[in-house]
Formats: sequence, C-alpha cells, structure tokens
Amino acid sequence: MTTKRRHILGFWAGAALLPQHLLAQDIPLWTESDLRQALALRDATPTDNLAYQLVDSLVTEVGSRPAGSAADPRAVEWALAKLKALGFSNVRADPVAVKAWRAGPVSVDITAPFAHRLVATALGNSVGTPAGGLEAEMAYYPDLASLKADTSDRAKSRIVFINQKTERSRDGSGYGGAVMARVAGAVEAARRGAVAVAIRSIGTDRDRLAHTGGMRYDTQLRQVPALAVSVPDADLIERLQRYGRPVVMRLNVQTETGLDATSHNVIAEVPGTDLSDEIVLLGAHLDSWHVGQGAIDDGVGVGIVCAAAKRLLDGGKPLRRTVRVVLFANEENGLSGATAYADQYKAVRHQLVGESDFGAGKVWRMRSKVHGDAVPALQQMARWLAPLGIEAGDNNGSPAPDAGVMVRRNQWPGIELTQDGTDYFDWHHTDNDTLDKINPDTLPQNVAAWSVVAWLASQSSQRFGQSPAA
Repeated sequence: MTTKRRHILGFWAGAALLPQHLLAQDIPLWTESDLRQALALRDATPTDNLAYQLVDSLVTEVGSRPAGSAADPRAVEWALAKLKALGFSNVRADPVAVKAWRAGPVSVDITAPFAHRLVATALGNSVGTPAGGLEAEMAYYPDLASLKADTSDRAKSRIVFINQKTERSRDGSGYGGAVMARVAGAVEAARRGAVAVAIRSIGTDRDRLAHTGGMRYDTQLRQVPALAVSVPDADLIERLQRYGRPVVMRLNVQTETGLDATSHNVIAEVPGTDLSDEIVLLGAHLDSWHVGQGAIDDGVGVGIVCAAAKRLLDGGKPLRRTVRVVLFANEENGLSGATAYADQYKAVRHQLVGESDFGAGKVWRMRSKVHGDAVPALQQMARWLAPLGIEAGDNNGSPAPDAGVMVRRNQWPGIELTQDGTDYFDWHHTDNDTLDKINPDTLPQNVAAWSVVAWLASQSSQRFGQSPAA
C-alpha cells in the first residue's frame, strides 16, 4: 500500500466498514477524519425532523409565494429569520429584479356541440383575453408535434387545443417529454394565426385540477392567451372529436404581465477555513406558483438543504470550503434568481453546485456534471451514498433548474441527487401542492445524502474544476 493510500485508509485496514472498492484508488482525496465524519453524517439518526419542520412552517405561515406578490417579501423575511435562528453565518438577502406576473379570474366553457364548464388555469406569463373574453372554434391537435407539422391554415382564427399526454416516470423524463407543449404551444399557435391556445395539463393525475407553469412568447409574433385544462376535461375534449362536429370554446382569462418588482435570493453559510473562498452550494427555490401552498415545489427542498447544512454546522468538524445555502428567487417564472446569482458571483470559485427541487421522494441516484478529471472523485462520493439506497449514475447529470443555470452559464461543476418522482406530477403546479403530500419519513434520507455530498465536496483535496458545456 502506498503512503498516499495509507493517508486515506490506514486506520481502516481490516475494518468491516472499509469500502473495499476504495482500496484501488491512489489519490488522497480525503483524510481518515474526513471519512469518519462522512460516515457519521450519513448514518446519524436525527432526534427531530428539521426539514419537515421548516416546510411546515413555510407553507403554514406564508403559503403560496409567487415572485413579486405580496407574499414574496414575507417569504424572504421568514427565510432570513429561520436561517439566523439556526445559527448560520453571513445571512443576507441579495436583491433580484423580476418581471412579475399575476393571475386573475379564469373561466372556460365548451359551448358546442354540448355545453360544459371546464376547470382551467392560466399559464405563467400568459396575456389575458379582451375584457369580455373570446369565443372561437377549436382546432384540435393530439400533441405538440402534430401542431408543428401542420402547414395548413386550420388553426387560423381558432383556439388551438394541444392534448399532449404526460407519462408517469420515476426520474421525471415523462414530464420532460411533454412540457414543451406548455412552454412553446402559444408560439406555435400564434405562428399559425390562432387567437388562443389551451393545453391538456402537464400532469399525471386524474384529478379535476389544472396545472399551471411557465410558458414563453416570441416577440416577433402576436401574444395569445394560454391556459391549461384539467386532465379529465382534456379527455372530454378528446371524446368530443368523435362526433365530427365543430367544438366551440369560450375563454375569459384575466392576467397582469410584465410588472417590475424586486425579489431576493436568501443566502446563508457555514464558513470554511483554509479554502473558505471556494463555495459548495446547496440550493432550493423560495418562490412558488399562486396555486397550492408550494409545499412539494419547493418548500420541501428549502427544508432539505437547510437541514443538511445545519447538520454540517452542528457536526463539530471544521469545513475547508464554505458551504452556502441559496434560496433562489423566481425559479418558477423566469429563473431570475439563478441568473442574478450566476452573474453576481461569477468570479467566485464554486467547487460544486446542487439543488433539491423535485419533491419529497427518496433519493435513488446520484449523477454529476463535472470536468472529466473530477469524475473519479464523484464516483467515490456516490459509493459512500450507496448504503442510503442511492445508486451511482453517469456524468450527464441534469442539476435542478437553478443549479442548471449556473452549470450552463459559468461552467461550475454540478450534481444531481435524483429523487423518486413517480407521483410528483400528480400535484405539481396545482392547488393540490399542499403539506399533506409530503411523507416526513422520506426526508432524513435526503438530508443525509446532501450533507455527505456537501461535506466530501468541502473537504476534498481535489478541486472539481469546470463542468463540461451543457
């Protein structure tokens, strides 16, 4: 055994807890003390459930908190107070300019061939209809691809309906395959002369609840109202096609768009020592949509990363690098907080950036997005997570949205701790995003995983370098 390997593993020679796969590595990434602490963080049995306590407090005391709303500054004040009370250092709120959007009343009816009142919601950033609403025949498309393939004038002067279905999946890939119908549907509809667009909610539930979410416009095209109807109502529209008669829809959608407002990224730190100017970032987003309570998206992420950092703070061991918690502003409707953070701190070396923003399910996989030289170190980190039921993934990770912005803009190394999202899109962006959807028993495993990752990233003798271009 080389001197370097003895430095890392010597005290564990012959120990039952020694991961045998580490015997093959020859780079002194961590000291014996570092590895002991990683085990302690991973295997600790918490006497309370701080992550759940925090999300409970946030959604009970603040509730839904869209960027630029009256609840937004209350959420910021809540976060500042909690982070200070937990004992973090350098607690602050960095201002972020946002273009706020506010949803007003929405009503949607089928008026022919049979009358039906539908359950619907405006999509984020959508313009409203004229004050009296609008009524037009519907142009039905089974998915976004069929709309994009349509070179006729069938959509002209009509309300386009896109019946894009979302497949249930553990890793969120079903959502990824469907979400562009929401994001780009209005652009494709306007390009064909439509007066509005309605979509099947991007969700996997069967509840009669509509899912909101962000969409975008092309500034070179007319901006048309955009909304989503519930999954059962989308099924109704699909059934109406079999009669071969025109389907007429009446919409009244009231919104306010492009409102200048200021939100904040809320930041707190566990200071480092000899490498304190380098950052390990644990992120979540503080804002939510106007529907629901913002519990799974992303109040629970706020609880998880704050609790993970608190575990490091209370661990009694000094960190080499600074672990920074960032609760981002306006992830939902523009990623404004992530963009502002990436610009403000672009000259600061970030060792690793990650974000918890996929609900409350257990973590089942770790993937990275780092420079090739750092891949072996991340693979070793993944092995330390294996006893938590977390498998090692590849280096093609997709860090959650805010972290992903920073990976793309600044080439900072990123990490993805993939949670089980099998039922996440049943409640995502709906009135059903409430505290009861969180199982408190799944949160300690999340907290343990994030605390181990943050600790090992902080202590590593290797800088993880720049991530590959996304």
